Amino acid sequence: MADIRQVDVCILGAGPVGGSLACLLAERGVRTAIVDHAALPPMEHPDFDGRAYAVAAGSRAVLERAGLWARLPYPAGPIRDIRVSDGKIGRPASPLFLHFDSREAGVDQAEEAFGWMVEARSLRMAINAHMAELDGLEVFAPAKAAVRRTDEHAVIEIEGGPVLHAALVVSAEGRGSKLREQAGIRVTRLPYGQTGIVVAIAHEKPHHGSALEHFLPSGPFAQLPMAGNAEEPNLSALVWTERDDVARRLLAMDDVAFGREVQRRMGAHLGAIQLVGRRWSYPLGALHAHRYTDTRLALIGDAAHGIHPIAGQGLNLGFRDVGCLGDLVAAAKASGEDIGGAALLRRYQAARRPDALMMLAATDALDRLFSTDNPAVRLARDLGIAAVHRMPRLKRMFMRKAMGVG
Repeated sequence: MADIRQVDVCILGAGPVGGSLACLLAERGVRTAIVDHAALPPMEHPDFDGRAYAVAAGSRAVLERAGLWARLPYPAGPIRDIRVSDGKIGRPASPLFLHFDSREAGVDQAEEAFGWMVEARSLRMAINAHMAELDGLEVFAPAKAAVRRTDEHAVIEIEGGPVLHAALVVSAEGRGSKLREQAGIRVTRLPYGQTGIVVAIAHEKPHHGSALEHFLPSGPFAQLPMAGNAEEPNLSALVWTERDDVARRLLAMDDVAFGREVQRRMGAHLGAIQLVGRRWSYPLGALHAHRYTDTRLALIGDAAHGIHPIAGQGLNLGFRDVGCLGDLVAAAKASGEDIGGAALLRRYQAARRPDALMMLAATDALDRLFSTDNPAVRLARDLGIAAVHRMPRLKRMFMRKAMGVG
């Protein structure tokens, strides 16, 4: 006899978005299972990923409700100021700039930061530890699963394990979602011909919680403040965009030459720098699913949408999916509504798709506007940056949107 188990929701993909949703649902009393093809403990190794996430204030609230924020083993670094400037490599930045101060955003004292820099490893450790302790949450990893969906329920067959019957199955599988493909949901893809380079640096002077977004002809260069440690009290994460051919040359350099290129782009405001750890690179492109739902199926995170990292909002879109779907499912369970029914799925798509489409359009337009060295375009955008800097209400709107509270 097959081991058949009843759950409310089964999530495929235990990354930051899928793992957070599993924790949020279990915290709300929703019987949940999560399946991932990879083992989870190796994801805690420092060399597994290398990224640090810019977690917006609104996303922090979702992680707090999921019981994860308090479990982060390493401190998160607050981002309190952002300076946006335009320029060329090795030359002074334009005197026309835009400065965002989180204290001017008009939010609660506890949220007086645009976001917090959280090491990917730190979030992974919190998710793994919390998932292991939550009642009502079953974790299958590493495991393979076959999914069948009907009007009545979803059937998830775990290879070598039980058969799960769920009211709703959620794809948190990332951009290559098999469930999305199985459902015949089409996607629009926007290749950028760009590579994202990620590295951590130690620097001579403290950053005081300030971030830099420096727009260069090949793409944005961002310095993001991280919490220091005993060995390196002044730390930042660097995320910058380069054309694919330039990125290949940069990544082939030794540390000394690569460090010089970093300094040329960042300037001297943090003093001398030193690379910390290895470098990572990722091909950049945008993706958007034409639908976020199908029979007994919801897409979240990169399975539904992927955007350019120019505004650091990709993962935060995923956390907003988590907060929205988690609230809808918990409320449906409490009221006796069908958790995976068409009515709930329509509400989820109506709530999330416009936000993701707007962010996709905004980040795509920003990349095309700033990844050019046309003098006329550069002058127009510099004047635009300076104009926004002098318009408090417009600045406040941008700040609240970036924080995920507006």
